[in-house]
Amino acid sequence: MNAVDVDTAVDVIMIGTLAAAWLAAGLLSDALPTARTAHQLRRRAGLVTALIIAGLAVFIAVPLVATMLPGVQAAPTAALLPAIPGLLVVAATVRRLGRVRRGAGAFTTAPLTPIPPGLRAAAAHPLLAAPLQVTGLAALVGLPIAAGLVTLPAGESTGVAGFAVLGIALAIAGIGVRAALRHNRLAPLVLATIDRERVPAGVR
Repeated sequence: MNAVDVDTAVDVIMIGTLAAAWLAAGLLSDALPTARTAHQLRRRAGLVTALIIAGLAVFIAVPLVATMLPGVQAAPTAALLPAIPGLLVVAATVRRLGRVRRGAGAFTTAPLTPIPPGLRAAAAHPLLAAPLQVTGLAALVGLPIAAGLVTLPAGESTGVAGFAVLGIALAIAGIGVRAALRHNRLAPLVLATIDRERVPAGVR
């Protein structure tokens, strides 16, 4: 195996690890609202948090490895794709995920308690799962770049790249719409619970 093959292998390993961490976080975050008990929700939220930390650690490791191995050049370019949604994860998702964990942690004395509608709706918020899934998708798209199968658009490849960008944009839009619809489906349950609590006991 020559030096070029070794560099390509390192690129693929780093971006593959990056994609695996974010895809796993996105898939697991999608299952947060389906948890049956507070204990299960807290455990899933903790696993998502650990995967986010792993993904961020790989983000940091990519430029460091590229600095130590001058031949590794594709990985930093591929890592730029999930960087923007990754920033949204840090800015919004981590905070909301922390709220869900604290909310589920309030039932530590009764871990088998069914999840309240408000906490379930919070776990289904679009800014929780969608950014993770978009980051995972972007990291997965970066994998062929790291493998040297796809190069930056130039000349005749511009049209192909345009179709690829359009496909990614549609996939991102689909993720956002799906997350919004699920959250809107759970929100009325919260309002119904609040309305029942406001009804005087003698009226029920």
